[in-house]
Amino acid sequence: MQTQNRVTLSKVPYSIAASQNYLLSIQYPDGYWWAELESNVTITAEVVLLHKIWGTDNYRPLHKIEKYLRSQQRPNGSWELFYGDGGDLSTSVEAYMALKLLGVPETDPALKLARDFILGLGGISKTRIFTKLHLALIGCYSWRGIPSLPPWVMLLPDNFIFNIYEMSSWARSSTVPLLIVTDKKPVYVTNPGISLNELYTEGIDNVKYELPRSNDWTDIFLVADEAFKRSESLGLVPFREEGIQAAERWVLERQEVTGDWGGIIPAMLNSLLALRALNYDVNDPIVVRGFKALDNFAIETADSYRVQPCISPVWDTAWVIRALIESGLAPDHPDIVSAGEWLLSKQILNYGDWAVKNRQGKPGAWAFEFDNNFYPDVDDTAVVVMSLALAKLPNEKQKTAAMMRAIDWVATMQCKQGGWAAFDLNNDADWLNMIPYGDLKAMIDPNTADVTARVLEMFGCCDLSINQHDFDRALDYLLKEQEAEGCWFGRWGVNYIYGTSGALCALASMAPSKRTSIQRGAAWLISCQNTDGGWGETCRSYNDPSLKGKGRSTASQTAWALLGLMAAGQATGKYSTDVIKGGVDYLVATQHEGTWNEDDFTGTGFPCHFYLKYHLYQQYFPLLALGRYQALIT
Repeated sequence: MQTQNRVTLSKVPYSIAASQNYLLSIQYPDGYWWAELESNVTITAEVVLLHKIWGTDNYRPLHKIEKYLRSQQRPNGSWELFYGDGGDLSTSVEAYMALKLLGVPETDPALKLARDFILGLGGISKTRIFTKLHLALIGCYSWRGIPSLPPWVMLLPDNFIFNIYEMSSWARSSTVPLLIVTDKKPVYVTNPGISLNELYTEGIDNVKYELPRSNDWTDIFLVADEAFKRSESLGLVPFREEGIQAAERWVLERQEVTGDWGGIIPAMLNSLLALRALNYDVNDPIVVRGFKALDNFAIETADSYRVQPCISPVWDTAWVIRALIESGLAPDHPDIVSAGEWLLSKQILNYGDWAVKNRQGKPGAWAFEFDNNFYPDVDDTAVVVMSLALAKLPNEKQKTAAMMRAIDWVATMQCKQGGWAAFDLNNDADWLNMIPYGDLKAMIDPNTADVTARVLEMFGCCDLSINQHDFDRALDYLLKEQEAEGCWFGRWGVNYIYGTSGALCALASMAPSKRTSIQRGAAWLISCQNTDGGWGETCRSYNDPSLKGKGRSTASQTAWALLGLMAAGQATGKYSTDVIKGGVDYLVATQHEGTWNEDDFTGTGFPCHFYLKYHLYQQYFPLLALGRYQALIT
């Protein structure tokens, strides 16, 4: 491996100090860190649709969304899932819809260019189910082409082969309100009213409103859907009203005091759509709180307005604490103390949906967002515990008690396969991804290598004991997940670089004797290093395994690779010195005034379908890597 413009490693302390100063400068007064969580434009487009349906558009600066959408359009007329993907059909249709709802005529050059792109890929009929559902709400697609969601599923017992708790937390919180919407099948008149007939490649009169067939056993779900639709047309849906009422109660019970549902925009949007379908008044306090929560996800500038899919203050704060302390900031620094105490205040001491399957666990976890009492997650909780373990707080007894509550909860969330999932226990009914409604293939939350690795790293970093049987199961699971090339899949970060880094940190911490697996993982990372010294991996590696570890270098992915390699060297005593120096050189050389910048999306929502750019990933992960490197050489 040859690097270009190699810089002097003596500059590392200066890079660390500059990065620390930058992060300290952007800390919020309450003690937390939080930056934008960017996604594709569909979230903002769907918010436009929601406001048009409720008639609340005049109370928000939606006119600024037009400029935002125009700024995100690519030269070929498309809008992308992630930076540089060349354009996505469903994303482009939703952006086109939003622009028309904002009053842009179809003769506008931007829409003409977008229309050519959309028609070239098959038009609306080839879009995903959720795009079609949103279009059906305003009469731009027929409800006949939307999968039926019979409301009586709300009444199925928890121990039945299928019930709402067999769905992932994000699917559940988004689907329950849609049981109401798809039953009512509303068609709303917007101002302006729009038609999207021009986006049907086959012509509006030739559209076949049918669900795509796979010509295999999964077509049985299409037969079931036809039966559901027939019963709806005949008015023979059993327990229809009881199911609707149960869904309504469920939605109301899960609204946070702050107005949020599930901490994610899809759940919030769908819940407000459900209330609209039930004829709630726009001034109802439940609706008002819901819209206020939605507004809190928006980012407004002088001439732009966009909406984040989620917000990440707990996650960001925990990682910043780790990065600052491991790069040399005092554990009792006042800013560390305020951040640690803020995290303690966010520990969730209420039971949530996780308790349906986990009858042993007691509350004590953390969520991703400011307020999300029903859906804490294992990944956030493990990172918070590791950050608190490093920090020195005035009340160490309180801190230790909080950590032990969290650790006990995490231990009870171990899945039967031996690993850990993000939000739920044994949420692995994979057949749910085969139903027509589940075309994003994200209906479940099975255990994954990256979350499992985080838990094992937590036990190792905090010098905690774990039941030997449970440890053996977790270790066996993680080792079995290692791929033939030596890497691990990354469910929540892009992709194999992320997964491999986490696995190596876990094995080095808890199972250094597994030298063969560690060395294979390190060798794979070394093989992926780019000529500039950095690492990068495209989101396309989720679709195309031949792209594992391939892509232009980014600061966050370079940091992940370095963290994995340094952990591997610590475990085996074999450091790839030139490789690590090349990565460190890349980070030092690409830093600018204490910060790093990357356009690429390196976070994952749903593999192959939804990606994220955490705007602080490019800041705290490089600092963490440089900090560990400095500790390594001193």
